[in-house]
Amino acid sequence: MAEQPEHYTRILGIETSCDETAAAIVENGKTIISDVIASQTDLHSQYGGVFPELASRKHIEVIYAVVDKALRDAHLSIEDLDCVAVTQGPGLVGSLLVGVNVAKGLALAREKPILGINHIEGHIYSLWLTDMVDEIEFPVLTLVVSGGHTELYLVRDHLLYERLGGTLDDAAGEAFDKVGRLLGLPYPGGPSIDEISEEGQPDAFRFPRALMGDNYNFSFSGLKTAVLRETKRYDEGRFPVANMAASFQAAVVDVLVDKTAKAAEDYEATAVHIAGGVSANRALRSQMMEYVPIPVRYPPPNLCTDNAAMIAAAAHWHFINGQSDGLDFDVLPSLRL
Repeated sequence: MAEQPEHYTRILGIETSCDETAAAIVENGKTIISDVIASQTDLHSQYGGVFPELASRKHIEVIYAVVDKALRDAHLSIEDLDCVAVTQGPGLVGSLLVGVNVAKGLALAREKPILGINHIEGHIYSLWLTDMVDEIEFPVLTLVVSGGHTELYLVRDHLLYERLGGTLDDAAGEAFDKVGRLLGLPYPGGPSIDEISEEGQPDAFRFPRALMGDNYNFSFSGLKTAVLRETKRYDEGRFPVANMAASFQAAVVDVLVDKTAKAAEDYEATAVHIAGGVSANRALRSQMMEYVPIPVRYPPPNLCTDNAAMIAAAAHWHFINGQSDGLDFDVLPSLRL
């Protein structure tokens, strides 16, 4: 057997913060042994967004099968693991409860340590699961941009974060979903707008770029309203969807890139990391790499959206630092990092 690193760990991660039921096993905080995700996109598409009660019910239906498959894919049992890690928050309370209770049951039955992990911290550590992990040097500026979060963090070291700013209303991914619904595009709105924007002109409409200037906060609710007002200028269903989508996307990307680039310079970051569902957006990746003079990194598509591998990766660093939670911790839907 090959010699193991000093802090070798094998951790089961469980993620149920929203509408993805996920379980994964990660070794040493960076090697994915198994990764299973059960998506609920088709279930919620009829509502144009996540229906919380349906999400929690679906988690209950599939979570045992998802965890079992993650173990079988890794050819491991619970006894082979060092720790069970689960998303504690932020997220939907009903969804979080399913994952936390299952994780507690596994930890109790097999007398394993358990860790409650911040979902945002998980997104930050998604970059540690890529081939670029050996290139990472601190401090790193991380833009976490998803359906529920748009936040800038300066990661000074492992487990040492400084929140520089965040959204004051809608998250970027939420704005994508809402505007996608306004434009009659399939849910989720992010991938749909990304795709149809290829056919449109990003300067066809001059939508607002809010809170530009000397700050690191974001606001997208006014942009969403501006798109709504523009659609009302046309007869029903006759507005130029591709041009409107491309112009909306350009407004979001301009703000994200401008603030991230400014923060990277102000705090002398060694690199910019983009994480979360919106980090899969092609325009965001391209423009960030064009305008930011330091390395820009982002995860592969399977690690952009909610997944359990990122939870296990974050848990590794807590575990090797001697941290462990008791079985009495509760879910925290508004947990801050």
